Amino acid sequence: MTRFRPCIDLHQGMVKQIVGGSLRDDGPGPTENFVSEHSSGWFAERFRDDKLTGGHVIKLGPGNDQAAREALAAWPGGLQIGGGINEHNAAEWLDAGASHVIVTSALFDADGKFLEETLRALVAKIGKDKLVIDLSCRATPGGWTVAMDRWQKLTELTVDHATLDRLAPFCDEFLIHAADVEGLCRGIDADLVAHLGNWGKIAITYAGGAATMADLLLVEQAGLGRVDVTVGSALDLFGGKGLVYKDLATWNQRDQ
Repeated sequence: MTRFRPCIDLHQGMVKQIVGGSLRDDGPGPTENFVSEHSSGWFAERFRDDKLTGGHVIKLGPGNDQAAREALAAWPGGLQIGGGINEHNAAEWLDAGASHVIVTSALFDADGKFLEETLRALVAKIGKDKLVIDLSCRATPGGWTVAMDRWQKLTELTVDHATLDRLAPFCDEFLIHAADVEGLCRGIDADLVAHLGNWGKIAITYAGGAATMADLLLVEQAGLGRVDVTVGSALDLFGGKGLVYKDLATWNQRDQ
């Protein structure tokens, strides 16, 4: 059964919703769909009170550590943390209250080459049960390619079943943003969701483009109930108009 997974995206120390493809190290700033007047802790408390487990806090660039720690302190063990995580600081973030750490860019060199020894070293330090591997990607000819550095740079890894089989022994879950549709509220990448659901051997959370309840139903259908979903810019909690937070909290109670 597909579950709703909450998210807290942090940019410059504030809770925001950003068009994923607009994050750049140079040029103009990212396209912001929403900037909250509430703190990260306020959102974490909401998710805690509604027992929404398995959500994630993502630090988009520098200046977000304090806000991330506030969210984790508001719900110890209830949220995952990603953004700038590596083998040297992963244990620190687990000690700060994260249930899991989410890692992408640290697993690649500057040219996008996958570093399996780095992954093995990370797992040796924290254990596979505390690790989520982020395979957020962009559509490329023939499929999807993992993107690193806030989705700016393509790596050598493709999001195919062979890659999922290769990496699954090292992690507890996968997190996969469809960067091309992230933040646009124009619908999900149903082909990617189906591709993930057809594999479906460990937990996977999909993010990107969900704008209506019909999109959530499509994730559940295309993903064969094996793929969870995150909703950002379309959620009323983040200024959106397509999906109501209370409805999604209720959605997660279907199996209870």
